[in-house]
Order: sequence, then C-alpha cells, then structure tokens
Amino acid sequence: NQLTDLYKTLSDETRMRIINLIYQQIFVYGNCLNIKLSQLNNSKYIAKFRQIGLVETERNEQFIYYKFNHNNTAYENIIKNMIEEIGKTELYKHDVERLHTIETFVCSK
Repeated sequence: NQLTDLYKTLSDETRMRIINLIYQQIFVYGNCLNIKLSQLNNSKYIAKFRQIGLVETERNEQFIYYKFNHNNTAYENIIKNMIEEIGKTELYKHDVERLHTIETFVCSK
C-alpha cells in the first residue's frame, strides 16, 4: 500500500528532517545535508525516498541533485501538511537556517 510505505518511511525523525529540506527545495545536493549524517546513512535514506517515489534524482557531472516528486499526488498533500506543522518547530527551523549559512555548497539548482 502506497500510504503505508509513506508512513513507514517517515516514521523516523531524521528522515522527516531530510524530506523537509528536500520539499522546500533546499537540500538538493547529497553532501549539502548538514544534520550530522554519514554519507552512507544519507544514501540509505534517499534510497528509501526514491523507492517509494517520494523524490527524484538528477545527475549533473559529479553531483546528484534531489527534488521532491510533486507528480505523486498521493503524497503531495500529506507531505505539504506535515511540512507546515513541523516547520514550526525549532529543530526544523534550525536545519533550514543552518543550510542557508553554508557557503561551501550550492544548495539550490
């Protein structure tokens, strides 16, 4: 079931933080994520998102960009509502603010 897969995937706080950044088009380059994840864990989480059709990827030379799959209408409203609620919490606000201060990475395409 598509919704069961979505809720299972988002049942982890770190994955919710990542999808928050991807949905807001902030986290697009794999190493740009700055919430203290190893590249291996980062890759595992992104693989889960891709597996259920939550994100799409695009390769540009040595970089892989991630973006939310807005074509998946079954997920769109659920994620949008979730983002609106979690975006009010300090932890999620801090993730967004921290990424805006990173000068080393281009975090948007």
